[in-house]
Amino acid sequence: MSGEKRKDYLAWDEYFMAIAKLSSMRSKDPSTQVGACIVSNDNRILSIGYNGAPNGFSDEKFPWGRDGDNLDTKYPYVCHAELNAILNYRGSKKDLENAKLYVDLFPCNECAKIIIQSGIKEIIYLSDKYKDAENNIASRKLFDECGVKYNKINLKKDKQIIIDLK
Repeated sequence: MSGEKRKDYLAWDEYFMAIAKLSSMRSKDPSTQVGACIVSNDNRILSIGYNGAPNGFSDEKFPWGRDGDNLDTKYPYVCHAELNAILNYRGSKKDLENAKLYVDLFPCNECAKIIIQSGIKEIIYLSDKYKDAENNIASRKLFDECGVKYNKINLKKDKQIIIDLK
């Protein structure tokens, strides 16, 4: 035995964010793919989700566009990754209390309300590209008022993770 551990292993935050990013690759949305991973206080994955059409709504018939009449776009129909991760959880709701949610895009105000109601107490996000949008400003107000912490993931350097499925 060499006596030393590997030095290039993933930190917990990198690991869970990578799982959120991997989950986002299931999304059929051509413009925005988002994944989420809910984790307990003892670093156990509770649930994952990604943005997509509701169950029973054919991906082929789903309106994936971003422009045009609201009812002809994805916006009134798509289920966000955070919502799906919470709804995909099959255990006791109590287990979500004080959990962390890793998501690659800062949550909108609708997801913020769902996150708060579920008992999740910390959000770790990768991107806040809509930071100045009203719904993200509302999200921060909701999180601040309700005691939910949120932080951009603290990466010491950009990291690319390649998964070889050969």
